[in-house]
Amino acid sequence: MSGFRLSGEQREYVRWVREAASGLPAPVPGRVDRALVQALGERGLLRGLFGPGDPPSGAAALRLCLLRETIAQIRTEAETALALQGLGSYPILQSGSPELVSRWIPAVISGEAVAAFALTEAGAGSDAAALQLRAERDGDGWVLTGEKLWISNAPDADIYTVFARTTPDAGARGVTAFAVPGTSPGLSGEPLDMLSPHPIGRLVFDGVRVGAGAVLGEVHRGFTVAMRTLDLFRPSVGAFAVGMAQAALDATLTHVRERRVYGAPLANQQSVAHRVAEMATELEAARLLVYAAAAAYDDGAGPDEQPRRSAMAKLYATEAAQRIVDGCVQLHGAAALRRGHPLEHLYRDVRALRIYEGASEVQRSLIARNLIGREYTR
Repeated sequence: MSGFRLSGEQREYVRWVREAASGLPAPVPGRVDRALVQALGERGLLRGLFGPGDPPSGAAALRLCLLRETIAQIRTEAETALALQGLGSYPILQSGSPELVSRWIPAVISGEAVAAFALTEAGAGSDAAALQLRAERDGDGWVLTGEKLWISNAPDADIYTVFARTTPDAGARGVTAFAVPGTSPGLSGEPLDMLSPHPIGRLVFDGVRVGAGAVLGEVHRGFTVAMRTLDLFRPSVGAFAVGMAQAALDATLTHVRERRVYGAPLANQQSVAHRVAEMATELEAARLLVYAAAAAYDDGAGPDEQPRRSAMAKLYATEAAQRIVDGCVQLHGAAALRRGHPLEHLYRDVRALRIYEGASEVQRSLIARNLIGREYTR
C-alpha cells in the first residue's frame, strides 16, 4: 500500500478474490458447512489465509484484510467459514511441531479439515486468564477435563486449538495451548442456536488425553500463542466489518436513487443525502484504520504499538459497521426487516463482531492500558 491507496498488485488481488468468491454454494446455517469450506479450498481462497511456501509461513495482515473485506461484500457466511479456518489453525502453524503442521495445515487449506479456536468458557470470556479447563500431566501426555463455550465450528470441527490451565491460580501464566483432534475419546459437545447463523457450540472434555506432541509452543505459555493469533486477526475482523458495511451502503445507494417519495427520488431529500454522506465518511475512516493496523503488523510494529493498533481497528470498524448497517436499514424502511432481505441478513450478522475476539469494552481497556499504563486503568 502506497500512502493510503492500494497498489496495482493489491487491486488485482481484490479483483481475483471477488471473481473466485462469486457463485459459491448456498450456505447451510447453524452447523459447519463442509461443502462451502471445500469450495473455498478448491477455489484457492483458503490458501490466501496462509501465504506462500510449503509449509506456508503465514499470510500478510493487509492481504488477509483485503481477502476478508472482499468476500464479506459477497457472502458473509463464506467469509466467516474462511476466517474460522485461519483462526483455528494459525496457532498450529505458528507454534506447532513440524508433524502437526504437516498433518493439519494442508488439510485446512484444501478445505478437507475444519479447524476451531477453543478459548472461551462460561466464566472466561473477556477475562481469558480465568480459564478453568484443566490439563493435567499423565505420563508423557496430558488429560483435559472441563468445558468450553461459545466456540465457533463446535462441535463439528476436525481439529481444535484448545487453551487449558496447566498451573492453578496462575492467571495468564499458567495456560497451555494444545492441538486436539475432534475425534478424541472423551470429547463431545452440542450446537447452540444463535442469532448469527454461523456455527457455534459447547464442548465437553471428559478426560481427553493428548500426547506431548500436541502442545503448541511452550508449556504454561499458551496465552502468548493466543495473543499472537488475535493480534493478527483482530484487524481483519475490522475488515470483515468494513466489507459488510460496504455491502449495506452499496445497496442503500441503489435504493435511495430508485425509491421515489413525493414524486422524486428519496436521495433528493437533504436529510437522506447527508445521512449517506456521513455513513460513507465513517466507512472510509474505518477502512483506513484497519489498513493502517494491518500495514503496521506487516512492517513489524513493536509489542506496544501493534496490540494498540489492532485494538483500535477492531473497535472502531465493528462499532462503525453496526451504525452504518443500522442506518441503511432505517433508510430502506420496512422492506429491510423482511426475512431474506440482504440488509436483514447483514443486520443480524454485524452484531456479533462487537463481541467476539475481544468485546468492544475489552478493546477500549487494551487501548487505555497501552496509552496510560496498566496501573492507572485497573
